[in-house]
Amino acid sequence: MSSSPPYLGQNCSTPVSSRRVFRRILWALVQATLFRWSPRPFHWWRAILLKCFGAAIENPSRVVIFPTARITYPENLTLEDRTMIGPRVDIYNLGQVWLRFGANISQNCHLCAGTHDFERWDMPLITAPIEIGQNTWLAADVFVGPGVTVGELAVVGARSVVVRDLPASQVCVGNPCRPVKPRQHPVTFPQ
Repeated sequence: MSSSPPYLGQNCSTPVSSRRVFRRILWALVQATLFRWSPRPFHWWRAILLKCFGAAIENPSRVVIFPTARITYPENLTLEDRTMIGPRVDIYNLGQVWLRFGANISQNCHLCAGTHDFERWDMPLITAPIEIGQNTWLAADVFVGPGVTVGELAVVGARSVVVRDLPASQVCVGNPCRPVKPRQHPVTFPQ
């Protein structure tokens, strides 16, 4: 009898309990219907649905969540007031994801709080939190990897790939993303 050579994913198992799998399936059904089909201005409704599934949202009427956004595990999501999750944003939050006050996540961004240990054949899951700082803006199509903190008032340019922490009050761009210049404090125009 010949033995087969080792392969990635060999003998892997899910670290997720059956209860959590059931909650994930239930959330997927709610997200695909009540969440996704809700009218675009009903941000508060989607925040309440997320909160019902464990998201930490103090005031659902003070966040903006577009109906095409996808959140994998609501219980791993914290949204402070005045945060925005734009159209088609994918929050693959196998680990905790925090959006601090005023954080703005633009269309098509992908926040991924998990990876795998590729140095082992069974490729176990590794999770690490993501924190997006106060009044930080992630422009369109930004990817943020596990374990990353983006500092307060940072701007991350479109299509950047963020795999390391970024400092506060900087404009950052590229793949890999890096600071290129200071961000001036935003000004308020008279009404």
